[in-house]
Amino acid sequence: MGRSKSPLIHHDDIENYGSTQTCQDDGAIANEPLSFTARNAGMLLIIYSQFFFASMDISVKLLNGLEPPVHALQVIVIRMGITFVCCEIYMAVMGIPDPITGPKGVRMMLFIRSITGFFGLSGMYWSLQYLSVADATVLVFLTPLTTAVAGSVFLKESYSVKQAVAGVFSLLGIVLIGRPAFLFGSLDAIPQGFPDTASAQRLVGVGACMVSVLGNTGAYTLIRAIGKRAHPMHIMTFFSFWSTIISSLGMVVFDIPIVYPTSRTWILLLFMVGVFGFAAQTLLTMGLQRETVSRGVTGMYAQVLFAVVLERLFFGVIPSLLSVLGAIIIMSSALYVVMKKQKPYQDSTVDNTTK
Repeated sequence: MGRSKSPLIHHDDIENYGSTQTCQDDGAIANEPLSFTARNAGMLLIIYSQFFFASMDISVKLLNGLEPPVHALQVIVIRMGITFVCCEIYMAVMGIPDPITGPKGVRMMLFIRSITGFFGLSGMYWSLQYLSVADATVLVFLTPLTTAVAGSVFLKESYSVKQAVAGVFSLLGIVLIGRPAFLFGSLDAIPQGFPDTASAQRLVGVGACMVSVLGNTGAYTLIRAIGKRAHPMHIMTFFSFWSTIISSLGMVVFDIPIVYPTSRTWILLLFMVGVFGFAAQTLLTMGLQRETVSRGVTGMYAQVLFAVVLERLFFGVIPSLLSVLGAIIIMSSALYVVMKKQKPYQDSTVDNTTK
């Protein structure tokens, strides 16, 4: 309404790969009240994706505890290799056009999304070599705030004060759950079961998280900018292909030795990383295509709730009262955003392609 339109999201001559879930072009459909699930489909997909992201992070952490540990770049090669194969098989079976090159008009955006996504992914994996899952999650969860701001600046999407307040409260809840040592000033904040790391190593881990935040911000913003002008599998294919290429080159340049399977557990964990990563990225991509960045990223905070439960199951970490309080704050903030009735808006990434 009062906002200028972003040049990133207006290409009327490109095929629409989106579902009719949010379509407002059909007056009969648009006038019918949407169910809770339909109205919040994007948000729910994003929340579902966070369970698989948390499961993937736990699998990576378990991998790092094996001897010899698997380098982050090798984990990316294996995970993204699995993702690439799955995407190509799906597109071949479903007959989706341009399975390799992607749709015309958004190929450069797909490429840039892939590069930024690689840094977001590698930064997180790298940080898990030096930080606990809780510490890394707290830092990486600056991403929803930075992504919401980026969506407002670059995509001209609305970002209300209430959404910003909900995001800040969610971040506060994450800090209470993670209780990172660099904020609370005590290494006791590191959950039992994890080895202490030197301050210099923790600093490297924090730096890796900041790389992840910047990379994820660019990737998520571009997914929303691309919208439904590309199929989710196109976005996944580009991301997995270039991540595999860059990681492989990185292993060669930095002379990182390949770690070969030494046990069934090793193979199972790597397989789980690939499967969980594929499921998480697919659901997240579908969710961001259907939801505004500023609202959708609030659902990403659900990951820390799943991480707390999974750390309890696999590492015996017992949530403290502060963790419970943090979980309540996060759930309350997310429910507020989901339950708050959203004003109908014309999604330029969806509707302009069908005119």
